[in-house]
Amino acid sequence: MTALAQPAIVVRAPGKLFVAGEYAVVTPGEPSVLIAVDRYLTVSLTEGVDAGSIHSPEYGRMPVRWTRGADGLTLDREHHPYDYVIAAIEAAEQLRSERGLPPRFFDLRIDSGLDDPSGRKFGLGSSAAVTVATIGAIDEFYGFDLGLRGRYELAMLATIAVAPNASGGDVAASTYGGWIGYRSPDRDRLRAARARDGVTAVLGSDAWAGSEIIRLSAPAGLQLLVGWTGHPASTERLVSGVSRGTSTTGDDHSTFLSQSRSCVGDLWRALAPHDSEDAPDDDLALRAIRRNRRLLQELGARSGVTIETEGLRILCDAAERIGAAGKPSGAGGGDCGIVLAPVGADVSGLLRTWETNDIRHLTIGVHPPEGEHHGG
Repeated sequence: MTALAQPAIVVRAPGKLFVAGEYAVVTPGEPSVLIAVDRYLTVSLTEGVDAGSIHSPEYGRMPVRWTRGADGLTLDREHHPYDYVIAAIEAAEQLRSERGLPPRFFDLRIDSGLDDPSGRKFGLGSSAAVTVATIGAIDEFYGFDLGLRGRYELAMLATIAVAPNASGGDVAASTYGGWIGYRSPDRDRLRAARARDGVTAVLGSDAWAGSEIIRLSAPAGLQLLVGWTGHPASTERLVSGVSRGTSTTGDDHSTFLSQSRSCVGDLWRALAPHDSEDAPDDDLALRAIRRNRRLLQELGARSGVTIETEGLRILCDAAERIGAAGKPSGAGGGDCGIVLAPVGADVSGLLRTWETNDIRHLTIGVHPPEGEHHGG
């Protein structure tokens, strides 16, 4: 009698957009604000036999097969853009081994709704979403019972194995949903702790000291608008360019971090949860977004890196002309800009300006919160 096939485990993770704190957030402990968006990447996991596979229609029709060897996972490929998926599997495999659970194979299918139909990326954090969704599916498969914080931490360990300087804000947003305030951990300390003590010892340990994820409230009287300039950008390349073009230890950088901290701190207060002592303050939020835009302009000028492209300038200027606030989202250099517009602002006029300048209005909302806030 043939055993019945187990049903697929299906986990989806939302994309993200940065609202404030870009570039500063790569420094451990510096605050930022992000939202999870209602565009998703989905991972479907089914149990495999003798080998596992990873398949995504975006990367061709043939799946990539993986097996285990004495030195860890072995991929049947020379190069393929599955680095974050493999890093997630490796982190989960290490946890499985440390917990003494028997190894099993599984097949993953990845379907992304974070890009346009032609495959061009909007800059919504597909790498983070696929890492979070993969960790979520394997968590359910092996019964790790990680919870939201554990999933974030394991996904973060996988992420920094691929991109050592990644802040992880996108990982947090994809894990927690909603509006969040985020401070990054010390990634060097995390990598050293994992290499020395293993994954199990790192999860929930003081190696995360200084990191923070807090729940923020959506601004009650402000409408969120997202515009896409049509030009994809590489976050790693831009962040590296800014680092090369500026001193990360000099007075200018210290001033930038201090000003960003003040600006984002105001935004955290403006978006304080409704049950806190601070009432939401839309005017303070608008001022903070405008200040953060100016900081990024100054950083770009100082580093010689084009953070605010011509398309992003048009997007943001159009917002300010109607009494709204706009800024690049993320590293800039293309991709998306975000706008917070007061009730009664001439949004239709804004959208006409965008359309005239080939800026695409993305009909994006905020993915609802997945759980309560959690400090580091």
